[in-house]
Amino acid sequence: VISLDFASSLNKVSSALQSIRLDGCSVTCDGLKAIGTLCISLREVSLSKCVTVTDEGLSCLVMKLKDLRKLDITCCRKLTGVSITQVANSCPLLVSLKMESCSLVSRDAFWLLGHKCRLLEELDFTDNEIDDEGLKSISSCRSLSSLKLGICLNITDRGLSYIGMGCSNLRELDLYRSVGITDIGISSIAQGCCHLETINISYCKDITDKSLVSLSKCSMLQTFESRGCPHITCQGLAAIAVRCKRLTKLDLKKCPFINDSGLLTLAHFSQGLKQISVSETGVTDVGLVSLANIGCLQNIAAVNTRGLSPSGVAAALVGCGGLRKAKLHASLRSLVPPSLITHMEARGCAFLWKDYNNHNNSNTLQEQAELDPKYWKLQLEEDIEL
Repeated sequence: VISLDFASSLNKVSSALQSIRLDGCSVTCDGLKAIGTLCISLREVSLSKCVTVTDEGLSCLVMKLKDLRKLDITCCRKLTGVSITQVANSCPLLVSLKMESCSLVSRDAFWLLGHKCRLLEELDFTDNEIDDEGLKSISSCRSLSSLKLGICLNITDRGLSYIGMGCSNLRELDLYRSVGITDIGISSIAQGCCHLETINISYCKDITDKSLVSLSKCSMLQTFESRGCPHITCQGLAAIAVRCKRLTKLDLKKCPFINDSGLLTLAHFSQGLKQISVSETGVTDVGLVSLANIGCLQNIAAVNTRGLSPSGVAAALVGCGGLRKAKLHASLRSLVPPSLITHMEARGCAFLWKDYNNHNNSNTLQEQAELDPKYWKLQLEEDIEL
């Protein structure tokens, strides 16, 4: 428990203390108030998953921290716009703010952050109530390089257009399950954020190949995640493969129109690819085996990919000699030669055998997921990469 007594024990080092991490601790209001009073030189504070943090405690903490640069209040679910307003008014030098799942924070608080904290470089607003007006304000942060907007159900293409116009230094954008986004918004990002290296558009179900063609102009793109985008085809994938030579990570799970044609293009053009997921796609043995042409490939996921046979998977494993992780359907475990598995494991490859078909209540889970985008927060295991 981070109480007044604990805070008082910091007195001897308080003047020099610049960073404090209290992740997962039970924090009292008096404790935070004392830390804020004694440790005014703090530049970094992390309260991630401190579920007892309240508006009063956070407000008292930051009130005198004029030099604060980084604040992490991830999953501090009791916080509202009251304390975020205090953060905005007290910490003008803030460069990093992580506040995932602070869903009680009002929309106007996001506007104030953009207005007051112009030096922000990293923002995590995953699962929050930010809207297009909030993004308009945030777009004034010209140094912004990382912006996470997963499960932000109030944002639309209009909000992304502001980011595209104002944040030319953006390197990372996460739009996971932000279902109001379409090709128009992605086009705005691709046009204005040409230095983009990482983008996640997973489960943005209105996205089509037009977005991939737009993003192919971002020549520095390294990570592209489009899981659960049912309209993406090999034509869009080819645009990414041909023009994004730095591509290292690709998630195509649940993109049913991705097939061997797309993987053959990747095998030819994406020689730097290290990680790929083709689970639940139209890929067959031909496409999977073609990945052996990518010498640095380390991780493959191919679960519930019905076009694969045991012999095809075995051939792909033999060809991809540098694999470090392979995620495959459990039914293949007894069909792939045991000697091959032993050989691969001896070379440092870890196998993950999955059988989602036999998952209890799978139909119920699927129905809930389709109805409520936020439901997937409770099913993170299914969405962990490879």
